[in-house]
Amino acid sequence: MDLCLQTTRPVSHRSLALKPNLTTPPEQLLRHLSNAGHVATGDRFEVLHGGRTNLVWQFGNGCETKVLKLYRDTNSNPLFENNPHSEINCLNTLDATGLAPRLLTQGNHSLGRWIIYEHVNGRDWASDSAAVARLLARLHAQPPLAGLTSGVNGSVGIRRQTLGILARCHANSRDRIKAKMPNWFVSPFDRPCLIHGDPVPGNIVMAEQDPVLIDWQCPTNGDPTEDLALFLSPAMQKLYRGAPLTLDEERQFLTAYPDTTIVQRYQTLKAWYHWRMSAYCLWQLDQGNDDYLDGFDLECEYLNAVIGQS
Repeated sequence: MDLCLQTTRPVSHRSLALKPNLTTPPEQLLRHLSNAGHVATGDRFEVLHGGRTNLVWQFGNGCETKVLKLYRDTNSNPLFENNPHSEINCLNTLDATGLAPRLLTQGNHSLGRWIIYEHVNGRDWASDSAAVARLLARLHAQPPLAGLTSGVNGSVGIRRQTLGILARCHANSRDRIKAKMPNWFVSPFDRPCLIHGDPVPGNIVMAEQDPVLIDWQCPTNGDPTEDLALFLSPAMQKLYRGAPLTLDEERQFLTAYPDTTIVQRYQTLKAWYHWRMSAYCLWQLDQGNDDYLDGFDLECEYLNAVIGQS
C-alpha cells in the first residue's frame, strides 16, 4: 500500500499507548482501514494539529478529502470530556444542519475507537465574532439530544465542578484561586439545549458558506451560556488564536447573539466561568502544560475585574 507522507509537522497531541509524534497513522490501523475499504492506495496523510486530545489526520488523493480521528482512551480531563459515542451521536443527528461535518464511517480497533468524516474546507476561526454568535445560536435552537449527559448548570454546579478541579491541583496558587470564588447565586437554566461544550477557535472552521463546528467529543444537554463563556474565555482565545478578544469583538459577539435573555444570564455567570477557567488553567499547569500560563494570568485578571465591578 503506497501511503505517502504529505507533511512532517509535529503533532501536538499527547499519546498514551501510541508514540507521541505520529505524522501518519500506525501501520496496523492503516491495514485495518484499508482492508475495510476506507483507505485507498495513494492516499496521502497530513497531521491536523488544532486539537489537543486525540490523534487526527486529514487524508485523501486530491479529489476527496476526509478526516480520520483516533480517540485516546482517556477521560482524565476535569472539564472537557472525550467521548467518541457523543461525537458520533451529534454528527449523525446534525447531518443535515450544516452545523457539523458529515460522518462517513466509524469503528473500533485495538488502538482505540476511530471515526472518518468529510473534511470541511476552510480556516480556523480568527476573526468575525458575530458569525460565531449566530452559529452558536443556531446550535442552541436544537432540542436536547437523547443519550447525552446533562451539563453543569447554575452557580451551584459550577462551584462543585471547580472545587473538584482545584482539589486535583498542587500548586500554591490553589488556595488563592479558591478564595476568589464568587458569592452570588444563579439558578440552573430551565430550558437545556444541545451545546457543543468546546467552541474554541480551533474547533470552528470558517467554511465558504457558514462556519462549522468540529470536535464534538464533549457535548451535553445544558446551559447555552456554557458555550458563550468558552468562546469568550481569554485563556482559550490566547491558547488557540494567540490573543484574547478585544472589547469590540466581545461586544460584537454578545450583540449578534439573538437571545438577549441568554446574554443577560451569561453576564450574571461571567465571574463564575472565569473562576472555573482559572482553576482549569492551574490544573493544566500542574500537568506540565506551560502554554496555559498566559491563560491562567488572563483568567485571574478578568475574574478580578468582574468581581470588582459587582
